[in-house]
Amino acid sequence: MEAISPAATLSPWEPSVFALAVYAILVLAVIASQLFLASWLGERKPSIEKSRPYECGVIPTGSARFRYPVPFYLVAIFFLLFDVEGVYIFSWAVGYKDLGWAGWAQMAFFIFVLLFGLIYIWMRGGLDWRPAHKAK
Repeated sequence: MEAISPAATLSPWEPSVFALAVYAILVLAVIASQLFLASWLGERKPSIEKSRPYECGVIPTGSARFRYPVPFYLVAIFFLLFDVEGVYIFSWAVGYKDLGWAGWAQMAFFIFVLLFGLIYIWMRGGLDWRPAHKAK
């Protein structure tokens, strides 16, 4: 691949930052014009039924603000943690031949830290989602 000369960076025919900027401006202009036309030409018939929140066809009753139990948040955090772990392990598996023993040692340390954290959470009761029994 050849280097682009400074004079060619402003040319719309050479791939450069200028061409990218022009493309981005054109895309934003098309999006803005479509949004404007949709809001200007769109039909407006406000009603009580249209302003009601839609929940899969069920008419909402009561307050939507209620507390979720902590295990729901723990499941979300564990999912994110192990999902990110999977991404790192899969990317390591793709390039393990190029990384050699140093890459293997780093991944082994990474997995060890994650296993240590999992065991720590397990011992602290973070995975026990039953209601706690009160001492008598």
